This record gives sequence, C-alpha cells and structure tokens, in this order.
Amino acid sequence: MNKLILVGIFSTVLSFLLTPLVKKFAVKVNAIDVPKDKRRIHKKPIPLLGGLAIYISFITTVLLKKGALTSPEKGIIVGATIITIGGFLDDKYDLKPMVKLIFQISAAISLIFFGVRITLITNPFPNSAPWIDIGWFSIPLTILWVVGITNAINLIDGLDGLAAGVALISSLTLFIIALLKIDTRFEAAFLTCALSGAILGFLPYNFNPASIFMGDTGSQLLGFLLASISIEGAIKSAAAFVISVPILALGLPIYDTLFAMIRRKINGKPIMEADRGHLHHRLLDMGLTQRQAVIIMYLISAVLGSFAILAMQISSQSSYFLLAVVMIILVLAAWKCGFFKHKE
Repeated sequence: MNKLILVGIFSTVLSFLLTPLVKKFAVKVNAIDVPKDKRRIHKKPIPLLGGLAIYISFITTVLLKKGALTSPEKGIIVGATIITIGGFLDDKYDLKPMVKLIFQISAAISLIFFGVRITLITNPFPNSAPWIDIGWFSIPLTILWVVGITNAINLIDGLDGLAAGVALISSLTLFIIALLKIDTRFEAAFLTCALSGAILGFLPYNFNPASIFMGDTGSQLLGFLLASISIEGAIKSAAAFVISVPILALGLPIYDTLFAMIRRKINGKPIMEADRGHLHHRLLDMGLTQRQAVIIMYLISAVLGSFAILAMQISSQSSYFLLAVVMIILVLAAWKCGFFKHKE
C-alpha cells in the first residue's frame, strides 16, 4: 500500500509541474480553444493540450515502476500514445469524425494485440455456468467498449474541471475495487493509482476558472485509459468481465451519452449532432453556476461509483439486478426532467 501511495504522489507532483509547461507549449503552437458557438461556456480563448501533462505523467510513472513491463502495460502504453497523437492533431487541426474514429479503433486494436480484451463475461442467469465465453466476439466487443468509453468521456468535457473530475472519481472507484483483492489485482491498482495522480495534478489548473483545457488530447486519453484498465483487471471477478461494474463506475458519461443519442433519435436529429441537451447544459439552464453544476455531477458520479463497489461485493446476478434498478431510476428521472426534449 505504501508503494501505491508513493506512486500516486509522484504522478500528482509530476502532472502539477508539467501542466504550466504544457500551457506555454499550447500557446506556442496555437492550440487554443476560441469560443465560436453558443454551446461553448467560456467567453475567452483558453489553451488546449492539457492532456499532454496527464499522458506524460502517467506514462513516466508506469515506465519507472520496478521490474519489466507486462504485456498488458505495453498495450496500454502503445494505445495511449496512439490516442494522444490523434487528440493532439484534433486539438490543433480539428480532425473529421471519421479520422478520430480511426485513431480510436487503432488504439483499441493495439490493446487486443497485447492480449487486453474481454474474453469472458459473468453470466446473469442463475443455475448455469458462472461465465460466458464470447469467443471471436471478444474482438468487436473490446473495440466497442474502448471506443464507446473514449467518446463518452469526450462528450462530457463541457465545463471547467468536469471531465477531469468525473474521470478522477471513476479511476478512484476502480482503484478501490482493485484494492479489495489486491493480491490478484495489483497491476490494476497500480495503473489506476498512477492515472488518479496524473489527473489530480492537472485538476487545479482545469477547475473553474480554468487556465487550460485538457482538449481531445486529454478527454480521449482518459476515456481510453479507464476503458483499458477496466478490462485489464480492476473489475474482473475470477477471470470474467463483470459488465455491471464498469457501467456503474463510469456511469455518468455512459448515461449522459446514451440519453443524448436517445434524445436526438426521438426528435429526428442525427445522433452525432451536437446540442445543448447534456446534463451540464441543463444544470446551467436551471440557473446553477459552473462550479455548482460540476460539483453536482461529481456527487452523481461518486454515488454511481459507490454502487459499482457494492456490485463487486455481491453475486453476479444481484449486480445485474442492481444495475437494472439504477438504470430504470435514471431513465425515469431523465424523462421527468425533460432530458429527452431537444435543445439546440
């Protein structure tokens, strides 16, 4: 445990020291977010590329660990590098969606190449085999999971400190879950500790009022790392992937993205078309300040994280039931609050 604490401290300090340097670099290469539509909350140009500080801190921490890198760690490093390059180019040149998708799929394939993929999932049905071998379907499911979470984190990056804080809470949730069986999940605990530190060191510069944004460089990186680490071991029960746990641990970005897709479909809009219907927009429209909206979303994420920890401690069937109950409550609450009504 003491080693993990040192890992977290090192990653935090490194990220904190690197962020001002990254800010200067972003200004130098003109990677600046200039508000140009009403969906933008900020009123003045803000440097992007803050995700570089998170990337360098995380990768450096992993590379400096004692002993040789494992195959999954190599896959995560390669994939994180691919996704960071794609994010950097997007922040600088505003890539087309299809080009961004190619980078995301390439990063997911790198994980699969190094053996990080979903091969078994827990069986939700009682009185049957404890898990299901999904065979060849493991490849498309892994790609779908990684690409989906990567984009989900990216989509909630709309307020100062929102994506970073939610990702930090999700990472800490996975860290706690890994600690519950540290003897078999030490690698996951180490990776989530390094990631949590890297985010924590960046957050003081990104919380309202932000002096730097993480950009797609950071939001896509965080989504990729959370998705890949969850596959690697933080949420495994024996050898199987407990689907309900990551859906709860990463619940806020997942549900916000799903609700956005449903909302756009109901209102006859393209599901990839941006709007002001996300939860953080709705909270602002209710009269809340940026800080108040972000703190409320932190609390929601923390509650869902606590459910994820609980789901890991109960039977597989009970965890699926818990997930179903939470989803029903969230859908009813979203419907009641008008989240499925279109807003430009």
